[in-house]
Amino acid sequence: QVQLMESGGDLLQPGGSLRLSCAASGIAFSIYTMGWYRQAPGKQRELVADITSSMNTKYADSVKGRFTISRDNAKNTVSLQMNSLKPEDTAVYYCKATYYSRNYWGQGTQVTVSS
Repeated sequence: QVQLMESGGDLLQPGGSLRLSCAASGIAFSIYTMGWYRQAPGKQRELVADITSSMNTKYADSVKGRFTISRDNAKNTVSLQMNSLKPEDTAVYYCKATYYSRNYWGQGTQVTVSS
């Protein structure tokens, strides 16, 4: 059974930092592209960042220079370091694993940035 378990969501003030983690099980983790997506109230889910099996990364323009995605294939985890957080970063953040037509999602973790 495939499981993606996100953790690290929190309520924090603008300008703060947060690190999200996603632990995967039930998949051959190292061959999957791992991604972080987010969905704000009333908006569509959007890609935040992803990292391929070759460690190539991609970021949404809105988070470039502030967020960093990384993976640890030995621990089957993918992380998202978020710095200089803004109120517009408020959303539920989801972890996704992709390998060709295989797609798996986590349940999400809430990040709220508010003064």
